[in-house]
Amino acid sequence: MRRIFTLSCAFFLLGTSLFSCSQKAVEEETGETKNNTEITAAADSEIINTKTQDSMVFELLKLPYATDALAPVISKRTVELHHGKHLQAYVDNLNKLLPGSGLEGKELIEIVKSSDGGIFNNAGQILNHNLYFTQFSPNGGENPKGELGAAIDATWGSFDAFKAEFKTKATTLFGSGWAWLACDKDGKLVITQDKNGSNPVVDNLIPLMGIDVWEHAYYLDYENKRADHIDAVWSIIDWNVVNERYIAR
Repeated sequence: MRRIFTLSCAFFLLGTSLFSCSQKAVEEETGETKNNTEITAAADSEIINTKTQDSMVFELLKLPYATDALAPVISKRTVELHHGKHLQAYVDNLNKLLPGSGLEGKELIEIVKSSDGGIFNNAGQILNHNLYFTQFSPNGGENPKGELGAAIDATWGSFDAFKAEFKTKATTLFGSGWAWLACDKDGKLVITQDKNGSNPVVDNLIPLMGIDVWEHAYYLDYENKRADHIDAVWSIIDWNVVNERYIAR
């Protein structure tokens, strides 16, 4: 099994079929075309960890699409605030909190798994949002296929049944947090509810696809209608990306 994250067990990342705009961003950043293994390594550093070259400071994720590309499901204004303000604040806060913590230079997932308090909250939210923003595509929305599609059908009976349970988990989570499709290293799928800035990695699960149910993720577009937001988001999920995360576990 490929090792993607620096963890005590094999982990995942976005995989080599990460949609083309993300791959292009990696190539433009480095000035060269990478083979599959190198692209996976680049995704580890640049998409999930988003670190500077000295590996000590985290940076804001670069979106793999324009801020208006997900409209009308997620408006340009929501993306600008959610990514450019909320996520930027988590990045800034984590960089301020890390010095003297003993966690300087650690990979993001290692920080999430071994911290608490403010460091945990901000690192968790960076991890959550980096996975969240890179799972979307303006050309998304097709039903999951391949290994993940088969696993969803085997677990829930159908994609529609999976969506119904996921919606229930997302809409019944009290307060702020996340609903995740996750799996263990053997590929067993589960839908989790994670409060505030937590992530399935704290339970040694692999997060595959997550929906943010903090109000800042949907309130401008859907007001208090969280369920309407969940219904709409299916049309922009890039299941090729999610399937590669599953394969790469």
